[in-house]
Amino acid sequence: MNPFKEPEKFFSKPVVVCLCAIFCCILWGSAFPCVKIGYKLFRLDTSSSPDLILFAGIRFTLAGMLVVAFGSVANRKFLVPKAKNLWRVGFVALFQTVLQYTFFYIGLANCAGVKSSVLNGLGVFFTILAACFLFRTEKFNIVKLLGCILGFGGVILINLGEDFSFSFKLTGEGFIIFSGLSSAIAAGLVKIFSKKENTAALCGWQFFFGGLLLIVIGLCSGGRIDYMDAGAAFMLLYLAFLSACAFTLQGFLLKYNPVSKVAVYKSTNPLFGALFSAAILGESGQLLSYFTLLALFLVCAGIFIINKFGEKSFKIKKSD
Repeated sequence: MNPFKEPEKFFSKPVVVCLCAIFCCILWGSAFPCVKIGYKLFRLDTSSSPDLILFAGIRFTLAGMLVVAFGSVANRKFLVPKAKNLWRVGFVALFQTVLQYTFFYIGLANCAGVKSSVLNGLGVFFTILAACFLFRTEKFNIVKLLGCILGFGGVILINLGEDFSFSFKLTGEGFIIFSGLSSAIAAGLVKIFSKKENTAALCGWQFFFGGLLLIVIGLCSGGRIDYMDAGAAFMLLYLAFLSACAFTLQGFLLKYNPVSKVAVYKSTNPLFGALFSAAILGESGQLLSYFTLLALFLVCAGIFIINKFGEKSFKIKKSD
């Protein structure tokens, strides 16, 4: 089946939803250590917010160019949003790129990669709650709540050791939480706006305009990037690619499926983030343990429950 000729049938298949969503989370999980490595490769001053915002802006401008280029080839025409939808692109760019990644880049610089990935898991709760109570695109029920609690419980459990503490810093842990909240609002907007605009065009151009705005903010605030070698350039391209690929795939999944069905897979995002951070950044010596196995079980249980029972209604029979 060609996904571009019959996208609704293709992207609504359970196996496609599962594989695509997990692939997106693997990419997002790798972003936690890769962004930190990018700071070192570009020799950025992590105490300088303008430098970090400028770095984020360059990444997402490139990501937008990649999405538009790929979408244009797939659709055999240059993708541009309809004039009447420019405000929709702007709204998504504000929450998806500008706010989310301003908070994320500054927060990640002030928080360990493993802990950041755990706190970012709150985005699963935010996304489903926003879909049910803010955008009202679906109904909330106890099954969805239970699935989210199991999934998030898993990613907390994997870090209940020396890598996870309950210390709190607004520009660290706080900004990571705000990043998850911005992402949740963006997911709801993409779900609604993709009915009015081509998904690739919406995702690509919001990245491009959001990235340009971040560049302007970074430069006007005194941000500078004075060093780049081949390794730094490769890391920047990889970060742009993972954003372009993951968010475009997520956009198609959100368009043709309930938000909660897609969002619950993001429970694995912090799990992958924790594992990648532990392996690449050396933030933990324990990659596999009883905690990890139990955490994986809880995350998988949450995914199964929401996908199997999340959209069903349960009636309690009254006894005569």
